[in-house]
Amino acid sequence: MPVSPRARLPAAVLFDRDGTLIEDVPYNSRPDLVRPLPGSREAVERVRRAGVATGVITNRSGAAPGLIEPERLSAVNARVDELLGPFDVWAVCPHDDAARCTCGKPAPGLVLHAATSLGVDARDCVVIGDIGRDVEAARAAGARAIMVPTRYTLRHEIEAAEETADSLHTAVLKAIGEVPAEPAP
Repeated sequence: MPVSPRARLPAAVLFDRDGTLIEDVPYNSRPDLVRPLPGSREAVERVRRAGVATGVITNRSGAAPGLIEPERLSAVNARVDELLGPFDVWAVCPHDDAARCTCGKPAPGLVLHAATSLGVDARDCVVIGDIGRDVEAARAAGARAIMVPTRYTLRHEIEAAEETADSLHTAVLKAIGEVPAEPAP
């Protein structure tokens, strides 16, 4: 009997940064403001213990109009890596929406770049994020998406997501095939 794609480990789990792994601080250029969300370190560690590669895919549109200097952006990402990493790959889009680039979410570029950097097929990756753009980027790249809605996630984005989880921990368990048992009725 063939193994279901959901029953085997993915090649990589790619996380959105702000709102998924760390608190969302708009246009953050200060490493001292990086605050991991509760349970994010443990969730990322669970993926690593399963032997699955980890990555971060993130739009940083503040870099395009000069709100965040490249060195400051690198320092913020280094702080995330220090607190939650090291991640196997980082894929960052520095463009704003006006650029209509192919890398920034909802386009597939970040997912495709991360997969290529890891030497894996994007179809063997799981993207975990908190908004519709994360899900759309995963779909466009052929990857699986799991949304972890927050208070900022729009209702129509949640309804459009094929797969959701109530926490990052649950999303990770779904991604690596260790979904907790459903509660008894």
